Amino acid sequence: MLLKDQLAGYRLTTAEITYRRPDHPSLLQDYIWQDLDLAPQFPTLRRFLDFWRANLDGPLHTVRIASIDLVKPAEFRLCGNFWQLQ
Repeated sequence: MLLKDQLAGYRLTTAEITYRRPDHPSLLQDYIWQDLDLAPQFPTLRRFLDFWRANLDGPLHTVRIASIDLVKPAEFRLCGNFWQLQ
């Protein structure tokens, strides 16, 4: 992904997808998905979940989403001491 895309609002998005096992519906299993996506609509994640529903046998139980900016303002802190070397 290019820096211009990151500046356009793409964020690192992680989804914890919990689904039912097709062979044992009473058992749940987790799948971790991660990609760059646009918050809050998450079109890339939605396409992936649509693909999951259409093509995979394990029905979705829950989806938890975490997202963070990749490009942030610089973080700094002031220090109380100053030393000068020759």
